[in-house]
Amino acid sequence: MHETSSTEESTHASEALWGGRFEDSPTEFTQAFGASLPVDKRMWESDIEGSKAHALMLARQGVISNEDADAIRSGLDAIGAQIEDGDFEFDIDDEDIHMSIERNLTEAIGAAGGRLHTGRSRNDQVATDARHHAKKLSDGLAHQMLDLRGALLDMAQEHFGVVMPGYTHMQKAQPVLFSHHMLAYYWMFTRDFERLRAAYRAADVLPLGSAALAGTTYPLDRHFVADELDFAGVAENSMDAVSDRDFLLDLSYACAVAMMHLSRLCEELIYWSSNEFGFIRLSDAYSTGSSIMPQKKNPDFAELIRGKTGRVYGDLMALLTTMKGLPLAYNKDMQEDKEGVFDAVDTLGNSLVVMTGMIRTMQVNEDAMRAGALGGFMAATDLADYLVGAGVPFREAHAIVGKLVLECEKQGRTLQDLSASELAAIDERFEADALEAVDIDKVVERRTTYGATGHEAVKVQLDHARESLAADTRAMAD
Repeated sequence: MHETSSTEESTHASEALWGGRFEDSPTEFTQAFGASLPVDKRMWESDIEGSKAHALMLARQGVISNEDADAIRSGLDAIGAQIEDGDFEFDIDDEDIHMSIERNLTEAIGAAGGRLHTGRSRNDQVATDARHHAKKLSDGLAHQMLDLRGALLDMAQEHFGVVMPGYTHMQKAQPVLFSHHMLAYYWMFTRDFERLRAAYRAADVLPLGSAALAGTTYPLDRHFVADELDFAGVAENSMDAVSDRDFLLDLSYACAVAMMHLSRLCEELIYWSSNEFGFIRLSDAYSTGSSIMPQKKNPDFAELIRGKTGRVYGDLMALLTTMKGLPLAYNKDMQEDKEGVFDAVDTLGNSLVVMTGMIRTMQVNEDAMRAGALGGFMAATDLADYLVGAGVPFREAHAIVGKLVLECEKQGRTLQDLSASELAAIDERFEADALEAVDIDKVVERRTTYGATGHEAVKVQLDHARESLAADTRAMAD
């Protein structure tokens, strides 16, 4: 149990903005415990923009004078400049960013500052700030996702034609183009981009004007405020407006899925860069050494991204748990909605910077990839398909080639080591052209179906990827 100091037992020196109802003030400890300012102060810009729009609307509606609105907006601009320059002192006694700015505004411009809160509650104010800020966060991550997609696309284009082993169950399966492998991640991160844009749209609804939960008696023009703040629409239900955090869950979920995709790519970069694989070489800028083993070059940054994925999962689960079972409308529990989301956004944003840099600077060992594609009997399926083409039922062909693989394993040979006569000795339906069935380049080239790994199919895929990246880049610019 926490033992309070004499300082913590003392009452809060200044009266809270909501303190008229209370005879006793919180102790310094409970004041700090209940404060969200250390977390929500990063929303200062959204809070100022929202308050400026609210003040302008109040004046247009005749609720406050134009003079008061001008004083409020000028005062808020001055506070914004102070914060931007690092000259604004955030006081934990102010509890949250809204009260911090309003208190300083009132001290600066007098009674007009006290009229700013007319027709609104901190319940709809914080929801507005959170939505306004979430849009910026989603937008920033989406731009970073474009950069990573571009890096993957460039890597796929630069090394087009390079053959590497494809895996299932971490066992060699069939040869694929390295470009095809890179494009698989391109499409994963394209879906992540779309999820971030969906999170943006989910946040693009104005709750301001809902007041505490039931609306207000003041003649507010909520649609005017929505236009001023560039919101696409206005919340339909005031109770839902102040208690909804689905948009933060959407953003947190988008971050969690993106981190999962980053973690999968990291896992492959980690073992591809090992001596056993040697498929790639990571830049020294994205590697570290050992304090005891001079030869080591560790893929620490890929490992860190992989490790940080768990914390972003935790951020999502924390918010889901916080929201579980909350009755309508606002509850103080919801003050816990932002810290985890901000952490998820920061973690993903930093991870995207690192991953984009790793991809753009890594070196591809084409010879090692090709050598890897020659092992593991990865042409076995094509050899079975050759027999099918000669009229053999697939199951029978499968069994014939399976026995052939077993014999090769015992002899320490590959399918490419076999001669046409050796194949014919296994089954007379193998003719001289059967050797083409196990040629690794031809194995890849034959896979021409839409979305497959063959050269022509991957060329089509590259074109579509470029088109999608260009379209998404234009959409973000608009």
